[in-house]
Amino acid sequence: MSKESLFAHLATGSTTVCRAWTVSRRDGVVLGFTDHDRDLLVDGVWCQADTGMTARALQQTTGLSVDNTEAFGALSATAITENDLLAGRFDGAEVRAYLVNWTEPKDSIAQFRGHLGEISRVGGSFKADLRGLTELLNRPHGMAYTPGCSAVLGDGRCRFDLDQPSYAVEIPVAAEEDGRVFLFSNVASFDDRWFEGGRFTVTTGAAKGLVGVVKIDRQAGALRRIELWQSLGAPVAAGDLVHVFAGCDKTQGMCQAKFANFMNFRGFPHIPGEDWLASYPVPDRPNGGARRVGGSGS
Repeated sequence: MSKESLFAHLATGSTTVCRAWTVSRRDGVVLGFTDHDRDLLVDGVWCQADTGMTARALQQTTGLSVDNTEAFGALSATAITENDLLAGRFDGAEVRAYLVNWTEPKDSIAQFRGHLGEISRVGGSFKADLRGLTELLNRPHGMAYTPGCSAVLGDGRCRFDLDQPSYAVEIPVAAEEDGRVFLFSNVASFDDRWFEGGRFTVTTGAAKGLVGVVKIDRQAGALRRIELWQSLGAPVAAGDLVHVFAGCDKTQGMCQAKFANFMNFRGFPHIPGEDWLASYPVPDRPNGGARRVGGSGS
């Protein structure tokens, strides 16, 4: 990529430039688009010309204001499909926008980098908000003091190894209902409710890469019944493999009893709640610190 050659081309006053975009999904799929009339190789990605993609002019500043724009396009079988949008495969995808000299595609410059925000569908087309890197500055940072753990099970703060056999299992689907209720065989070794609150990841089939959260987990006779909080956006067929991880309710008790990981517990179980702070002494009723955590005290 040569910025200097592009700047020299722009300085001539007679230009041959177009725009191009690359979209990198979280599942590793990378797509390219351009508003030129032929495909271009930009920054190592083939950008297709026949997708109907376009975008509004970028709004950029030198301060900390959020860069923003919008992308428009037609839903097609080869680029962005309605099924992929419904499945959430483009949620949070990284977007890069380029200004390109279409006679020499290696002469280009990246004008925008960010991610897809809200995506809406109208008929056979879609519209997506593009949010710049400074959008991250609008997110709250820091640690919240809560009784429950603020870490995500298995992340760098939790440090629990979820790959242990007794905490995760990869099994084929025996049957499914409405993309939300799944039946499995040969999972009876796990206690009831073991996977409630856990991650449910599809590893093969049309829904590969989609993730859900377990709402209900019960052993019903010879079959295991797992229900998700929300239907997956793509069909899951019998025989497709899913990876199910144990769930955690973020309490001190579960962290100790189920995971033996209290050394990494990231909550504050003894912090007083609003009811306790607003309480007042009552004769013959303990009101000490032990009462705050469920014990007796004076």
